[in-house]
Amino acid sequence: MEIGMQFFPDVKPEQKTGAQYFDECLRLAEIGEAYGWGHVRTVEHYFHPYGGYSPNPIVFLSALSQRTKRARLVTGAVLPVFNHPLKLAGELAMLDAISNGRLEVGFARAFLPHEFARFGISLDESRARFAEGMDQVRRLLEEENVTAEGRFHSFRDTTSLPRPTQKPRPPFWVACTISPPSYIDTGKAGHAVMAIPLVAKHMRELIDLYRGAWQAAGHKGRGRVMLAFHMFCHESREQAFEIARAPLTRYLKSIVEASSDWNTIQSKDYAGYEQMVEMLSKETIESQVESGAAWIGTPDDITDQVKRYVDGMGGFDSASLQVNFADLSFAHAERSMRLFSEKVMPRIRDL
Repeated sequence: MEIGMQFFPDVKPEQKTGAQYFDECLRLAEIGEAYGWGHVRTVEHYFHPYGGYSPNPIVFLSALSQRTKRARLVTGAVLPVFNHPLKLAGELAMLDAISNGRLEVGFARAFLPHEFARFGISLDESRARFAEGMDQVRRLLEEENVTAEGRFHSFRDTTSLPRPTQKPRPPFWVACTISPPSYIDTGKAGHAVMAIPLVAKHMRELIDLYRGAWQAAGHKGRGRVMLAFHMFCHESREQAFEIARAPLTRYLKSIVEASSDWNTIQSKDYAGYEQMVEMLSKETIESQVESGAAWIGTPDDITDQVKRYVDGMGGFDSASLQVNFADLSFAHAERSMRLFSEKVMPRIRDL
């Protein structure tokens, strides 16, 4: 199992400035590189403390490409619904060149109603915009002289520059949450899947849908699965929970607040999202650890948590760890990362 890190900002300016937050992230990524962490990824979100510090993951990953040499750089994820495919394809290929071919491109549909409202885009167009946008980006990266007549974007005889460093293009991931069709479509298409088991109850069956669709489509193997987890490691179990409790609680409250419009809005493209918000509102640090969505405790605790979760999931390929969630201090995050790297990673790499 590959271990990497995910930076999902959930901070307010009065907690950490943008300059402070990104300086800490870059320093933590350098530490991860020294310990052999395999990837770094970050999100695209807007306007709200939940994710809003990262409106463009390509900007952060470009900076990170100059501070690391080996780690894969993963957009986790870019949002075709809010980006023109011509612009997105060019920026992705530029990052692939700057990083000397270390880019992996994660795409997502977006799921926060307030973002759609501010961009003036209908939630009911989400699935169609995603499918069209991702396919147009794929073609622009793989082909030259591309002509596309789409519902949302059209262009003729266009060759995107620069051309991708990786041939025919960087690997693609698709971010999925609770929608079964998303897992099935991703498996059929032969793309890797990235998921966040914040509400972990149905994660095994969703991953099984992905793997079944992958194999039914005739692709070799079982696909690639990346799951994201909060992680905090400490020599003392009591101290681990004491330090992580408040930041993780703030993070959970923040995602509920950012998603709260689902309590009054419905969309054909987002069936069940109001139930997701209700479930998230009941989550605690204890329930997150019990379900396996958060890895918190001593090195022995976390090793056991990981083994139980991997067994329950039937295995997965990559763990993307949030190491500085919410306003957790740099000092705590660094100490946790070093302890995890030295005491836990050697015991879970072969799972």
